[in-house]
Amino acid sequence: MAPEKVLFRYKLENWGRDWQDAGTRREAYYDILPPGNYRFRVMACNNSGVWNEAGAFLDFAIAPAYYQTNLFRLSCVAAFLLLLFGFYQLRARQVARQFNMRMEERVAERTRLARDLHDTLLQSFQGLLLKFHAVTYLLSDGNEEARRQLVGVIDQAEEALAEGRDAVQSLRDSTVVGNDLARAIGVLGEDLATQQLGDSRPDFRVHVEGESRDLAPLVRDDVNRIAGEALRNAFRHAHARRIEVEIRYDAGQLRLRIRDDGKGIDRKVLEGTGREGHYGLAGMRERAEVIGGKVAVWSEIDSGTEVELTVPGRIAYGKSNVASRPVF
Repeated sequence: MAPEKVLFRYKLENWGRDWQDAGTRREAYYDILPPGNYRFRVMACNNSGVWNEAGAFLDFAIAPAYYQTNLFRLSCVAAFLLLLFGFYQLRARQVARQFNMRMEERVAERTRLARDLHDTLLQSFQGLLLKFHAVTYLLSDGNEEARRQLVGVIDQAEEALAEGRDAVQSLRDSTVVGNDLARAIGVLGEDLATQQLGDSRPDFRVHVEGESRDLAPLVRDDVNRIAGEALRNAFRHAHARRIEVEIRYDAGQLRLRIRDDGKGIDRKVLEGTGREGHYGLAGMRERAEVIGGKVAVWSEIDSGTEVELTVPGRIAYGKSNVASRPVF
């Protein structure tokens, strides 16, 4: 037998399916093989053309490089997710910082308005009232009717002055720390209920779900105003037999829902195309937008109305320097 005339063919299992004819060549060539287990098989043929069908084989394995391991792939996925989370946290902090800056601006503006109203308009109005009182003593006894009318005007002016002081106090109170949303809404609802006569007084209830939390000062202020507008509509216009308020404190959001079983709201009013000069629903939506929240209103004629306010938790429960700033 002449070794130089021996023919070969080979196959690499788990990589190629067909046998490769190598002729008299005693070398096999492959491109870069991926990691895995392989079996290299070889058959030989003598110069008489007889093939050794049993042949020979060699088992071997190629270990993966570090970047080809599942651990490395999982690490890459984890790093990518961590990077996304970091970007999300950074963006959330930027949004919260911008929101807090707007809150501080509103606190400063409200404080300035309260101070200016107190130091200018209310003080000037108080001075005018004193002069009016002095005029009443100058009127002769024959001008009793004029005196009576002037006293009536003075009484109305004093009521207006008291309302002005209340407005100033409200501007300052909106920056006070500490609150009880359920209690504030409950007091308002009970006050509105007492204004209803006899059988027209609806059943009013407040439900709280979750652990009560303090709200950011100006968020609380706008939430109270939105709730007040919705309650006044329900008590004064809906002719409802039952009015319910649901406050839900979730980690992700604050949800306030006010429901009644009254006469409902006309579709044109809901869409903002009816009752020119009435902007209650639009005002609620605008207030909600200012604090990063959303107001949704559902209503059908004779089927009641539901007003839902939602505010993201990071805004509603946010802690800012606004809460700790003194108000002078």
